[in-house]
Amino acid sequence: MARVVFDNVRKEYEDSKRGSFTAVAGSSFTIEDKEFVVFVGPSGCGKTTSLRMIAGLEKQTSGDIFIGDRIVNNLHPKDRDIAMVFQDYALYPHMTIRENLSFGLKNLKKPAAEIEQKVRAASAILGFDDMLDRKPRELSGGQRQRVAVGRAIVRDPQVFLFDEPLSNLDAKLRIQMRVELSELHKRLGATIVYVTHDQVEAMTLGERIVVMNKGVIQQIAPPTELYNKPSNMFVAGFIGSPAMNFMDAVVDGGKITIDGGRSFVLSDQTAKALRGYQGKPIILGIRPEHIFGEDFALHVAHDHKMMAPVQVVENLGSENLVYFRVGERTVTAKVHPETTAAVGQLKSFVLDLSKAHYFDPATEQRIVSE
Repeated sequence: MARVVFDNVRKEYEDSKRGSFTAVAGSSFTIEDKEFVVFVGPSGCGKTTSLRMIAGLEKQTSGDIFIGDRIVNNLHPKDRDIAMVFQDYALYPHMTIRENLSFGLKNLKKPAAEIEQKVRAASAILGFDDMLDRKPRELSGGQRQRVAVGRAIVRDPQVFLFDEPLSNLDAKLRIQMRVELSELHKRLGATIVYVTHDQVEAMTLGERIVVMNKGVIQQIAPPTELYNKPSNMFVAGFIGSPAMNFMDAVVDGGKITIDGGRSFVLSDQTAKALRGYQGKPIILGIRPEHIFGEDFALHVAHDHKMMAPVQVVENLGSENLVYFRVGERTVTAKVHPETTAAVGQLKSFVLDLSKAHYFDPATEQRIVSE
């Protein structure tokens, strides 16, 4: 296996209508040997373009790409020692699973004994020993995706590249395949670069996550750091489900006044960090799970309480999502399932400000998190 390095890599496209536009803007990062790194972001953010540049399917406009100790700028995909798994499986329908797995190795003119050994090893890892003589049409979506992964495994590449491989599966199969991919990574000790638009998938799979937006890397960090210390409002709003709430506020001495007039006392640490914003607007960010119905806010200071009319209640069984308005923004609370809340009811909510984040409204960068 090997590490992957982007050194100020940029990708621009020419468009007849829009002129040139930047898909990836000067990215620099290192994916360490045997690391599982996930690229995540909305459509058009540059994550798939980055993956395709590693694979050699796209040529960067400038900058250098390294796989291991080699600079691969001018190497064809077949010479980069990578294996790629696509979202549409890309299996040959007329071939058996055994033939699909061995096809690439036969093209490389590997010995028959080596091919058989590698096919058997991949089959044992992924659990389809009894399906090797079936055709793809005889398999479920999850089984087909396992075969696509197996075809990559038999190559024994330096780097595995996954391009949204689970997006065609139903919710239950996606969860199952996430577990299998995590176990596979541990078993193989492989370098894996994985692209997805699903932030839950990113959080559960990645050792580190690269969050992108509009061609720019917003933050690279382990999942817990992205969740607890997002660098800006985009990362804060993209990571976490439901998304982080944002409220317009003004700093007033040792207090913060939220749009609508409710003031909360700040801790000394936060008040000190926000002293440059006295009398100025600020954005308060707080996750839905850190807002409680007053009747179940047992461990939270009740002086951080506010009243608001309930707009919508979603009963999910294990929890309720309660939506209410604060100024011009809709706020979501993820509350205990026994919390009583009815549409139109004036409900008391308690905010755990020890988990709050504060953002500069001009730059959208995070100022402080207690």
